[in-house]
Amino acid sequence: MNSKTINTVARIALGANLIVAGISHLTFARKAFQAQVPDWVPLQKDDTVVYSGLAEIALGSTLVLTDQEHQQAVGKVAASFFTAVFPGNISQYVNQRSAFGLDTNRKRFLRLFFQPVLVYWALKSTDNL
Repeated sequence: MNSKTINTVARIALGANLIVAGISHLTFARKAFQAQVPDWVPLQKDDTVVYSGLAEIALGSTLVLTDQEHQQAVGKVAASFFTAVFPGNISQYVNQRSAFGLDTNRKRFLRLFFQPVLVYWALKSTDNL
């Protein structure tokens, strides 16, 4: 498999995962996602979860459907999104809020290291690196 094919598969996989995550924000994992919303966010926690879920569905769909001409821009938006929601992961760790099987400080701490992987994945799969 050549690098273009690998990037395409990686981009579509990332987009599909974002779509599933977004749907889960709106349905079965809605309450769990509220555990990640920092207390300083000026919106109701449920509203924040709904809006971020809609953003994930839109972003995931765009990653899946984007053409070659717009891939890099979409990748930068996805990387920025993953960076923007990182405070939620920090909040979950600092406030010791259990959700998604992250029920110990160690698990919540290790989760923090996955966010840079998502940023890299978004950039690499859209030819930004």
